[in-house]
Amino acid sequence: MFVGTLTFDLLLGDVHSLKEKRSIVRPIVAELQRKYSVCAAEVGNQDLHRRAEIGLAVVSGEHRFVTEILDSCERLVAGRPEVQLLAARRRYYGDDDD
Repeated sequence: MFVGTLTFDLLLGDVHSLKEKRSIVRPIVAELQRKYSVCAAEVGNQDLHRRAEIGLAVVSGEHRFVTEILDSCERLVAGRPEVQLLAARRRYYGDDDD
């Protein structure tokens, strides 16, 4: 079994409230979940208007499949015009990890 996690650090555009922020972040999280069947959520910077942190995880029996899904998710988020991707951090876990 292989598990991959991906965390995005995002800078949002012209956002002036947490309500506006949610209107940008929620559709991104929903699209990641729907399109790639990953577990995704806003995991940090909830109290900041113009910053967001989204985390996701995927599980598979093949390391290659995990990498493909994480690559696709990163392309999706990086291609969104309403956000700027500041950083993307990946971690892989396998059966041999303690």
